[in-house]
Amino acid sequence: MSGEVEKAKHQAKRAKDGAEQASESKTLEVVARFGWAANGLMHLLIGYIALRLSLGASGEADQAGAISQLASTPGGVFLLWAGLIACAALALWQLADAAFGYRGLETKKKWGKRIKAAGLAIVFAAIGFTFGIYALGGKSDSSQSSQDASAQLMAFPGGTLVLFLIGAGIAIAGVFYIYKGITQKFLKDLESLPPGGARIGISWAGSFGYVGKGAALLVLGILFSVAAFQQDPEEAKGLDGALKALKEQPFGDAALIVVALGLICYGLYLGARARYGKM
Repeated sequence: MSGEVEKAKHQAKRAKDGAEQASESKTLEVVARFGWAANGLMHLLIGYIALRLSLGASGEADQAGAISQLASTPGGVFLLWAGLIACAALALWQLADAAFGYRGLETKKKWGKRIKAAGLAIVFAAIGFTFGIYALGGKSDSSQSSQDASAQLMAFPGGTLVLFLIGAGIAIAGVFYIYKGITQKFLKDLESLPPGGARIGISWAGSFGYVGKGAALLVLGILFSVAAFQQDPEEAKGLDGALKALKEQPFGDAALIVVALGLICYGLYLGARARYGKM
């Protein structure tokens, strides 16, 4: 029995060592960097669609709408597969950070960064999954999925409270994004920035981008919280619904233009992060 236990421990150690070596792979790092670029391209498209919405056009200003538009372009299917591979690689990289990274930090900071890395791994896995759906010829409706998930959640005891807390969490994340943009804390995520105009441009794109992204998340979180408070899952409409709800407010077109430009700037910043981001 003890021999089997030792064998199992040895196999577990080999698996762990293999995972650590994979996480340090230069090839994986290069592909993972393209995950930031794919996310940036998606935000550029979302911002573009939102800008068109502010001018009276139609469209779906969310991940599914952006990727659907990408799929309709010449050669779009190759970009979809590239986005899937890049986001999967970045999700794997973040997962490795969550499991093995930040060992030199004190316990509290280490686990805080590991939890953040795990959250990013989930986010990029979800984005990669959406790329994969469209690469295989399928379609996705983010708003309908949000409403269906909210309805199912509210059917459980305590589900309404959980939905409210999810909305509050998204809104808090939005406030944090705005704070990070105003204070330029995002510059800590970058290294070896070029001097001069390029550095200034990346800084300005990041600031305006984080504020725009934060504003969109803030509205989205409020919608989820309202859906829970009113016990109406149809209010939980996803990012597209949040931006369209913003348009319906007083001076909504102007506000939507500002947020749309912010999302475009966020996409540009993510493109820079693909090149200069710490890994």
